[in-house]
Amino acid sequence: MAERKKVSRRKFLVRGGLGTLGVLAVGTYLFRNPIRRKIAGAINTADAPYQGNTGTPIVWFEITQDNTVVLHSPKVEMGQGTFTGLAQMAADELEVSMSQISVVHANSASGNMDGFATGGSTSISALWMPLRELAATLREMIKLEAAKKLQVDVATLSVVDGVILNGERRMTYAQAMEGVSEWVIPDTPELKPIADYKFIGKPIARVDLEDKVFGAPIFGMDATMPDMLYGAVVRPSRIGSTYLGADTSKAEGMPGVVKVVKETDFVGVVAKSLIEAENAKEAIEVQWETQGDIQTSDIRAMVTVGKGTPFVIQKEGNSDGVLSEDDTTIISEYWSPIGAHAQLEPNGSLAYVTEDKALVMLSTQVINLTRNEIAERLGFEPEQVNIIPTFLGGGFGRRLHTPNAIQAALLSKAVGKPVKCFFTRKEEFQNDTFRPPTHHVLKGKLNADGMIEALEHNVSSGDVAFGSPMLPGILEPVLGADLGAWRGGMIQYGAIPNYQAVSWRVKLPFATSWWRSLGLLANTFAIESFMDELAVTAGKNPAEFRLSQIQDDDRGKRLKSVIKAVVEKAGYTDTIINGRAMGLAVSTDANTPCAQVVAVSVENKEIKVHKVTCAMDPGLAVNPDQVRAQCEGAIIMGMSAAMFEKMEVENGELTPTNYGPYQMALMKHAPKEIDVVLLQGSDTPGAVGEPPLGPIGAAIANAVFRLTGERLREMPFQLT
Repeated sequence: MAERKKVSRRKFLVRGGLGTLGVLAVGTYLFRNPIRRKIAGAINTADAPYQGNTGTPIVWFEITQDNTVVLHSPKVEMGQGTFTGLAQMAADELEVSMSQISVVHANSASGNMDGFATGGSTSISALWMPLRELAATLREMIKLEAAKKLQVDVATLSVVDGVILNGERRMTYAQAMEGVSEWVIPDTPELKPIADYKFIGKPIARVDLEDKVFGAPIFGMDATMPDMLYGAVVRPSRIGSTYLGADTSKAEGMPGVVKVVKETDFVGVVAKSLIEAENAKEAIEVQWETQGDIQTSDIRAMVTVGKGTPFVIQKEGNSDGVLSEDDTTIISEYWSPIGAHAQLEPNGSLAYVTEDKALVMLSTQVINLTRNEIAERLGFEPEQVNIIPTFLGGGFGRRLHTPNAIQAALLSKAVGKPVKCFFTRKEEFQNDTFRPPTHHVLKGKLNADGMIEALEHNVSSGDVAFGSPMLPGILEPVLGADLGAWRGGMIQYGAIPNYQAVSWRVKLPFATSWWRSLGLLANTFAIESFMDELAVTAGKNPAEFRLSQIQDDDRGKRLKSVIKAVVEKAGYTDTIINGRAMGLAVSTDANTPCAQVVAVSVENKEIKVHKVTCAMDPGLAVNPDQVRAQCEGAIIMGMSAAMFEKMEVENGELTPTNYGPYQMALMKHAPKEIDVVLLQGSDTPGAVGEPPLGPIGAAIANAVFRLTGERLREMPFQLT
């Protein structure tokens, strides 16, 4: 393929920006305290760029003989509606109808991979420019070929629904592309103005709806291959376990067993059926090195503000000088527990390894990372490993590292056949990468006018981002504070003259990592509950109190807008009406401000959420219905975490190990109404999937205080 394409200014800026961050991080290490805060602030407001192939449209699109378009997406579909949004963006620039376009996952062999992942609420926003540019460029590439075939000037051609028109002459995209072996890639054409789009901004039906309604085999657990065998790996039940060795003698002769596989870091079995593999696994006696009978109380003691090293991630003015522990300083504490992902589909994969290649099918958010890790373990080049991603039966960050694929690959290599290997539900709960527990200490002081004079947020948390293979190792010593743990932990009320946020990092004896919204839920619960306390102390309306503390810069104006919108839509009041009270909370996550008002009642010490009103400004909503659905899903997930979910540590084991004992919100707990108001404070799409999860816990807690006078300081909520 002959390419004649220059590096666009956008690509240069993206590459240059990332490179500058690396140089800045190294070059300023010795002066890291002020620089840390600058980098932390930059990360807190940065939009993650797409990190993949944006130079060759043919890698992204396939035109079939019946003139339909197949978009090979580098982002995975895990229920968030990404495929539909991407299809809308592509269809508008390609000049095809929605019925003509379908979306599939790009496998790693296609060369169309995101070097980052599917996460961080970036699927639509990161591809907003590159996907439209690619679609528009492909449209012009096809028109050039059509002009050659029709022997006309390309400027005389127009396109309607994938059909190229020249007067009465017509040629489909498929006909124009027929026989072309060498493409000319023109300069990227000017993109359409938003007003001219037919599909962007419209509530288009989901492109994956039919498969899901009719139960098509689209998830990782559905994957099959001819002559497939089943694998099972012995996984530890105790936290902090290290594999030492195993006695496999009992398992080796059991019915259906094909082979018992011993590796340096695990032992597994391959059998003819799943039940035979699981039975043989139970017969293997493994020696583990463990860390003793750790209890929940031990974990709680580890996660305490004041222990470890503090990292000041945000500082304005002199809060230390203003805040003092006297009668005028208000001090409060808040806690959140260990949280499981509890996604419906457990982790697992299907792998087929031969002498010189590997084929792996699985649900993963990190296609490139998984490919590279498998290749390294097998001694292959990355190009010898083809990852075929499937739909995800729940992601939420749990699949931002899928090393289980390595185990399936090694089992397959040992027997020379495809092997399917999945976690059991108990193993999934005990070997999760959990949301870390947190402890928060907040201090505030009001002036004579009832305004906040100084505010400080201290948060102690286990790691979220640090230790993840996704994160460059250099950031850990430079930043000090874990960027995932303090997500949502910065003070968003810039009109306060003196404020700071301090992160206390804790290394826990079990794996903690990415969980939908990272630290946003816990941090917002603490900060926004405390803001409500300060409003009560000042004798002010909680909405007006917040509005008066926000700056009038661009971010502040958008935050004020969502507060005003949610107050108006919900008819917010801080008085009790007919046994119900309202609570308000707000947050800004990944540049997307969100405000929520809940209406609750309390009966027999049980909190009932009747209605949630949500106002959010995600910028341009590519598909408003999808954005509203994301808000609804995030609100229910946040409610579940705030009101019910909690993992414990008993005698060194994480528990519970199944649904039911691990309490989650049920249908009966869902509010009868969730009302979502979308604002557009930007002409480009912003983050959607995680921001609406931030305010819900604090909003519920603040409503309960209005109703009962009891301040809820720990999730999951329990009334005394």
